[in-house]
Amino acid sequence: MLLFITEIYSVVAVVLSGFFLLLAVCNIIEMRWNTKKPKLTDGPMVSVLIPARNEENNIERCILSLENQTYRNYEILVIDDNSTDDTFGILEKLSRQYANLRIFRGQPLKKGWFGKPYALQQLSEEARGEILLLTDADTFHAPTSVSWAASNIGKLKVDLISGYVGQELATFGEKITVPLMYMLTGFILPLVLNRLRKISIFASAIGQYIAVRKDVFVKCGAYQEIRDKTTEDIYLARHIKKQGYKTRFLDISDQVSCRMYHGYMQGVEGIGKNIFDFFGKNSLLLAMVFFGVFFFLLFPFPIMLSMIYENHPCLSQMVFVNVMYTLTWLLVFVDRRMNWLFAFLWPLLFLNLLFMAARSWVKTVSGQGFEWKGRVVT
Repeated sequence: MLLFITEIYSVVAVVLSGFFLLLAVCNIIEMRWNTKKPKLTDGPMVSVLIPARNEENNIERCILSLENQTYRNYEILVIDDNSTDDTFGILEKLSRQYANLRIFRGQPLKKGWFGKPYALQQLSEEARGEILLLTDADTFHAPTSVSWAASNIGKLKVDLISGYVGQELATFGEKITVPLMYMLTGFILPLVLNRLRKISIFASAIGQYIAVRKDVFVKCGAYQEIRDKTTEDIYLARHIKKQGYKTRFLDISDQVSCRMYHGYMQGVEGIGKNIFDFFGKNSLLLAMVFFGVFFFLLFPFPIMLSMIYENHPCLSQMVFVNVMYTLTWLLVFVDRRMNWLFAFLWPLLFLNLLFMAARSWVKTVSGQGFEWKGRVVT
């Protein structure tokens, strides 16, 4: 009986591992095929919106990179979201140097709103552009970053674009945490289905870089519908797609780079606050995904080691599964221009994901929440 169950499990794992490799290949092709070169130097006005809370170490680098653009028709709007450091002082200095930079002091956080959606909502109401480019204060932009937004929205004839930016990883802890975001296209979302109208579950975005047509953004209610979401980027893409508009998920890694977190625990806190929210704070759904990841993504590695020791008859199938997962992660790491050697740590990545998912659930349902930039997020 145990052998029969092991054989069934091995067959399911083989099929899944082959599917995930195929999914990763198809998504890489989809991203690269759709991503257009930033050739425009003029066109519709682009408003670059940057929320900044306690970003004194990042904001100047970000703005200076955005002031060095090939695209001419754009403005930069930055809101100091009630910072407790010298963020606003740095912004005041920069605003005296650059005519297209407008700065604002954020209003006190309104009840029922989370910090980043509220800051972006305020900025969007001040923006004059036809295209809103939402980006983070810790990003660094190539000279064609603004052109890329205008070029891709125009050429693809879509309403919202986002995607993967380049990630700067300094510590070992960051290297086993940040790459988990690539599970979106390696193990979860078939991007080609994002072309289907009004089916929002396949829409996605990453808040480090989102470009959206302002008229569409306003018609969809801006951030009103997603004001209390920690994964406001993904919910924005889903909400806009649900209204019948077109979205795309692309490769932005040669236009923008970002160091999301400094060290392991900051990464655990930053990503952890988003995991339960990503699943709509549905405990049953999270539990199903948790056990699915454990049994079919993480478990094949230790069971293979056990089978080697026992010379198990299903060993060849389990070796195949582990080879497929290794190839999938290798493909993802190479495509994302990261050190491919760290792809061999994929069992550690999955183990880390399970730890963060469990922690995300406990801290949310207990009401303890996550402290992020001086605020508690639940």
